[in-house]
Amino acid sequence: MLYHCLLVGLQDLSLDTKQRLTPQQLETEIRENLTKADLKAFDLLCMKPEDEHFSQLLQQNEDLAAESPLREEDLRAQLLYDEGMHSSNAFVRDWFAFNLNLNNILAATICRKHGFDIRKAIVGEGEVQDALRHSNAKDFGLAAVLPEIDDILRLSEVEDLYEREKKTDALRWAWLEDRTLFRYFEAENVFAYWLQAQMLFRWDILNKEEGARIFRELIADMKRDIKFAN
Repeated sequence: MLYHCLLVGLQDLSLDTKQRLTPQQLETEIRENLTKADLKAFDLLCMKPEDEHFSQLLQQNEDLAAESPLREEDLRAQLLYDEGMHSSNAFVRDWFAFNLNLNNILAATICRKHGFDIRKAIVGEGEVQDALRHSNAKDFGLAAVLPEIDDILRLSEVEDLYEREKKTDALRWAWLEDRTLFRYFEAENVFAYWLQAQMLFRWDILNKEEGARIFRELIADMKRDIKFAN
């Protein structure tokens, strides 16, 4: 289904203009217009590791908590990623996979730099996770698997945590723009709008002065340099 009316009616995302809708209002606006199938996919994008749903899943999977070296908050994230990557919507699956890889790689580089146990930081199972846990290569042997590995590794070299977080969101923003290019008014455009709006809402709270200018510059720089493989 196409969402021409919904997307045209939403305020253009801007790093300089105060968003007309609050996060709650935007979520309601989107939910009221999605089909049942698209709403199910959207639900996954709205979920957070701290939700009660994941508390219940952990209680039902006592062996997972007992056998895993991960902290509870990481176990919750693992459960969220697992649900997201089993969505019937390809965009949602890929978004969760991208963020899982992104966060795992950043965690692995921090562990490697400071001598921490990587096994206690890597979430999930799979080819990328196995490489992060066992490879001694600078790029963890992932160059042939993840086209964006070099961009993520460059993020890990940024010492200033605020700047690193900004650049990480800029990388996410570029991924969303690349994945919705030429997909006019489809559900994926609605999902990307929601995810980008969440970034703006978050940074509006964290910094109301320099954040917009820095983020705009980072996005422009990364859009020139980054190409993602679909």
